[in-house]
Amino acid sequence: MRLREIRLREHTPLEHDGVRFDGTDLADASGPGARFMDCELRGCALDRAELVRARFIDSVLTGVRGVGTDLAGASLRDVEVLDARLGGVQLHGAVLERVLVRGGKIDYLNLRKARLKDVVFEGCVLSEPDFAEAQLVRVEFRDCVLKRADFSSVRMESVDLRTVAELDIARGVERLAGAVISPSQLMELAPAFAAQIGVRVEA
Repeated sequence: MRLREIRLREHTPLEHDGVRFDGTDLADASGPGARFMDCELRGCALDRAELVRARFIDSVLTGVRGVGTDLAGASLRDVEVLDARLGGVQLHGAVLERVLVRGGKIDYLNLRKARLKDVVFEGCVLSEPDFAEAQLVRVEFRDCVLKRADFSSVRMESVDLRTVAELDIARGVERLAGAVISPSQLMELAPAFAAQIGVRVEA
């Protein structure tokens, strides 16, 4: 059943408490301001779903998939996102607190101006994630692949990048203040750091 088909009343937000969505097709659904508390979304299709300002609390999203899911301004608290395969997810201006993202692959993740606190990315692939102007507090990237990440104007506090399997920063290497990196990562990033202060490194 589609999200828009289970709307409680027209013009009122959707409220879901303790509901399991198993393989539900939510493609093209519209549920701005929807609330999911103690819910499980397993194997759901989220293509082009409009869930702006949605709230996910104490919920688990397992094996969700889709392109163009709009979660702008959403709130995720005490949430697990497991083995997701998503592309072009809009989470700009969102709030993520005590969130675990484990496994899966997310392309073009838009977290511009988002606020992340006590978030762990573990064993996942993030291709061209956009963290521009975001605020990251106690965020850990554990065994992740970060490809062409944009950290422009980001603010970091206690961000752990030491165990990132592949750290590829497209923009914002100068904004890593507040992050912890490993000695090997320092060597890999040295040319970029040097370029930021106008130093050329030549053999």
